Amino acid sequence: MVSRSDPWRVGISVGVYAILYYTAQTLFFFVLGFAGVLAGVTFTVLLAAVVTNWLTLRIYENRHILDLGLRWNRSSTDNLAFGLLGGIACACVVLGSALAVGAAHFTTTSEQLSAGTIPFVLVLLAAGAAGEELLFRGYGFQILLATLGPYSTILPVGAIFALLHSGNPNATVIGILNTAGFGVVFGYAFLRSRDLWLPIGLHFGWNCTLPLFGVNLSGLRIGITGHEMVWTAGRLWSGGEYGPEGSVLTSGVLVLLFVYLWKAPLRRQRSPLTDP
Repeated sequence: MVSRSDPWRVGISVGVYAILYYTAQTLFFFVLGFAGVLAGVTFTVLLAAVVTNWLTLRIYENRHILDLGLRWNRSSTDNLAFGLLGGIACACVVLGSALAVGAAHFTTTSEQLSAGTIPFVLVLLAAGAAGEELLFRGYGFQILLATLGPYSTILPVGAIFALLHSGNPNATVIGILNTAGFGVVFGYAFLRSRDLWLPIGLHFGWNCTLPLFGVNLSGLRIGITGHEMVWTAGRLWSGGEYGPEGSVLTSGVLVLLFVYLWKAPLRRQRSPLTDP
C-alpha cells in the first residue's frame, strides 16, 4: 500500500497511473479506431480506464477494482438514482426554460434513423460517462484525496477534466469553464457518497438528455430523434455550436446542482482508499 504520508510515493503512483492510461488509450484506440469516431473513442476511454485502474490497484494496493466505489448494494442503487435524477433535471431546466420563454423551438431534421439508434447511442453515452468517471475519479483521484484533502484534489482534477475537453469541436471559454464546473461537481459527488455511482449517474443523466432534446453535446452532434432544438437567442444563452455546456444558463444550473448534492439524502459508503 502507498503511504499517504509520503508525498513522493504518492506522486510516483499517480504518475504511473497517468502513464499507464496514456499507453492503454493509445493501444486500445489503435484496435478500436475502426468502430467509428464516437464508438471508438468511447470504448477506448472505458477500456483504458478499467485496465489502468486495475493495474495500479494491483501494483500499489493489492485491491480489486470494485474497491474504487463500484460495489453494488442498496446504497449504490440509491446514489445512482440520485445522480440520474440530478443530471436529467438540470439538463431539463436549462433546455426547458429556453423552450418555455420562446428562446428556442423544435424543428425536424432529415436524418435517417433506425429503431436501434436511441438504445445504441445511450449505451455509448453510458460507457463514456462510466469511463470518464473511472479515469478522473478513480485511483489517481482517490489517492490524492486521501493525501491532499478535498480542495487540493477536486479543484485541480476538475481543471484537468476541462482542459482535456478543450480540443472538442467549437469549444468556447464559457464551455470550458462550465466543463471545469462539472468536473468539480462530480468530484464533490464522490466526496459525499464515496462511491462512483453518484458521479456516473450525474454524468450520464446530463449527457443522455442533451441528444434527446436535439442539441450538441460538448461540441458533438448526436442525432437520435429526428428533430433538433433551434435557438433564437444568442450564443451566450445557447452555447453556440458547442451546445448548452457553453451557455450561461448551464453556469447557473451548476450552482443548483451543487446545492442539490449538498442537501440530498445521499448514502455515504466506506471507501477503502480514502477511508483507510
